[in-house]
Parts: sequence; C-alpha cells; structure tokens
Amino acid sequence: MRVVWLGLIFAAVGWPCCAQTVLKSEPLILAPYEVAFVQDASCPTGKVLKVTGAIRGLHRRKVCVTLASAQASLATATP
Repeated sequence: MRVVWLGLIFAAVGWPCCAQTVLKSEPLILAPYEVAFVQDASCPTGKVLKVTGAIRGLHRRKVCVTLASAQASLATATP
C-alpha cells in the first residue's frame, strides 16, 4: 500500500515538470535542437508556432502545430 501512495506522490510532483510554456515572442538565442512554442499571428487559431533551433549555418525550423494540453501550458513566459 505504501508503494502505491509513494508512486502517486512522485507522479503528482513530476507531472508539472513535463509541461512547456508558450512564449509571446521568439527567443533570440536557441540551442541546436531545442524546441520553443511561440504564440504567433502567422499560425491559425488553435495552433502555435513550434521553433526548433539549428546548428550554425542552418535556418531554424518553424512549423505550426496544434496545442495539446500535455504538450504545452497556456502560461506565458518572458524570453
């Protein structure tokens, strides 16, 4: 019984760490292969811009994706 309660406590503490924040503007510095979600006017309603960092000499990859509750939270952060 203790194992079950311990598992539930660890799951409750670890769950918020999996959420991503949606930024208001695209970050200037983004590490290679790092992902940032940006609320951008170029994407249709219900979608956010997914920006993936690239290695030097290549362009960042930008794709509009559907916002899923497990993928990102609606909290905003300052870049």
